[in-house]
Amino acid sequence: MLKKTKGIIFHQVKYSESSVIVKIYTELLGLQSYILKGIRKKKSKIKSNLLQPLTLVEMEVYHKEKSEINFIKEIRNTYHFKSLPFEIYKSSIALFITEILYKSIREEEPNKNLFDFIFNSVKFLDSTEEEISNFHLLFAIQLTKYLGIFPNGKYSETNKYFDLQEGNFQEILPKHFNFIDKNVSKYFYELSLLNYEKMNSINLSNKIRKELLEKIILYYQIHLPGIKEINSNQILSEVLSES
Repeated sequence: MLKKTKGIIFHQVKYSESSVIVKIYTELLGLQSYILKGIRKKKSKIKSNLLQPLTLVEMEVYHKEKSEINFIKEIRNTYHFKSLPFEIYKSSIALFITEILYKSIREEEPNKNLFDFIFNSVKFLDSTEEEISNFHLLFAIQLTKYLGIFPNGKYSETNKYFDLQEGNFQEILPKHFNFIDKNVSKYFYELSLLNYEKMNSINLSNKIRKELLEKIILYYQIHLPGIKEINSNQILSEVLSES
């Protein structure tokens, strides 16, 4: 069956000398794998940069419900990047976002709210001229809403420890090591309340930002078994520490 849908490129692997298999998160079909034949040939009508991670596309695809891999009839940009591939800070954040998405999203069922969140987040990151040092933290926290693991409760002077295992703020220091210290929990909670337009209303040091990133990744690892490690966070931390 032929279907038209928007998509977000996640990942690609070489399939043959001239073809690739690409993972695309689609608006109508959820996460799908597609073969693009001949794209590695010089005369291919589809340019390779169209398959770069987080590229926003429109597609016409052949879809079979029980098929693990389907085929693309047509694919084109639905949004042309202005800065994301060219600015090191933005491209480093994009690398982290892609890895988080690729390792955390497994569902083939469509989820329009999740799709819209990712789609609009990528567009904002590309188009904004504001400071972006907090963007990846806000993205990772807000993404948990759509993954079903959004933090519970509220930070307060009483409930000032965030228990990563329980997913809530607690009064008593947990008896394990998977928690966010009281000095950092407040920032974690405040970020969870923000949208991108307000992301710079919190002033974080590079040290706090790095600790928050490590704790957020640990939170993902605890609650999403498919995430064993995130490799791009070290590069991201190093790049942003120089900004």
